Amino acid sequence: MTYVVTETCIKCKYTDCVEVCPVDCFREGPNFLVIDPDECIDCTLCVPECPVNAIYAEDDVPPGQEQFLALNAELAKQWPAILEKKEAPDDAAQWENTPDKLKYLER
Repeated sequence: MTYVVTETCIKCKYTDCVEVCPVDCFREGPNFLVIDPDECIDCTLCVPECPVNAIYAEDDVPPGQEQFLALNAELAKQWPAILEKKEAPDDAAQWENTPDKLKYLER
């Protein structure tokens, strides 16, 4: 089983999760993070670090967000690894509770 970053991360892109990952499986896009399913070792360390609860085990992805399994796998092949925590976008807090953010995903 792997872990998946879901829609809640879009435009928030908090990187607290990156610091605790022992295998550097996070990849960074313009306004979203993904987990490389080929690198993830299912350690669960990232889950409690996400301040917006955007990371789920693949079997626990919320209904309606199943497409993020494939999206994480796809984008992980395109985006570079992120190895250190960065500052969140200035407007991240404004996006935390916004629903239906997939349309804002920048590739």
